[in-house]
Amino acid sequence: MSAILATEMLLGAAPFATAQTVDSANRNTLIQQNELQILENRLKRQQYQQQQQQFRAQDRQIAPQQRPVVPQMKPSCQLQPSGSSFVRTCR
Repeated sequence: MSAILATEMLLGAAPFATAQTVDSANRNTLIQQNELQILENRLKRQQYQQQQQQFRAQDRQIAPQQRPVVPQMKPSCQLQPSGSSFVRTCR
């Protein structure tokens, strides 16, 4: 086969001439393999989408956690006289 290809290339045969040697049985096999690959891809995509839907449903069921109650210090304010009024000083 390689000798035939080399001869054709030396004689200037068109590169597509070798592609025509694919018989109908091989062509049908390639078409079937391609269709099988397409179906497998569709199935994998559907399975992935179903898995994502299940994960989202699980996430919705988990109740969001409430914020923890953190004790806060209240400011200590003092009234101090300042001239004719009072000023509040908070720390």
